[in-house]
This record gives sequence, C-alpha cells and structure tokens, in this order.
Amino acid sequence: MATEFVTAIMTSEIPAGGITAVDVRGTRVAVANVGGTYYAFDDTCTHQQCSLAEGTLAGTTVTCMCHGAEFDVRSGAVLAPPAVIPIRVYRTRVE
Repeated sequence: MATEFVTAIMTSEIPAGGITAVDVRGTRVAVANVGGTYYAFDDTCTHQQCSLAEGTLAGTTVTCMCHGAEFDVRSGAVLAPPAVIPIRVYRTRVE
C-alpha cells in the first residue's frame, strides 16, 4: 500500500460543502471539503460508475446523482443502496 502523498489540488479550489474531482496519476479522485476537513475518495460510484463529484454532499455523506446511492466520505462505507460495494478512500494532508 502506497503511503506517498501527491499534490492533487489547492484547498481554495474546493468550496466549503463542495466536492471537486481531480486526476491523480490516472485515477479520478473526488475531494470533499467538510467544514475545512478534506476527504478524498474514488470519484466513481460502485453501482453504475457515475461521478460522485457531480452528486451532493450533506455533512460527510455523498449522494450519487444517478441512482441515489449514499457513501460515507470518511470511510467509504455504503449508507444507502443501490450500491453495495464501498468506495475506496485515500488519506489526505493539507500543507
């Protein structure tokens, strides 16, 4: 498991309560700003591969715009179907 950090985005590019998708070495990663704490996770919903960055963020829950699947941005856990497979999350660091 890689522990190397990669500069992906400036915090000023992610509005409070917002999500922005970035490309990190060929992988689409969504970064959410939850009250000044940043969470990074796969941008692709595990249900039918829609962009999670295009969904909505309520607290630490992201809702996929396509079919309403919900995930916890902190752990990747599925909170509501139709998705059943969690999303991958990544450690973040602000410099």
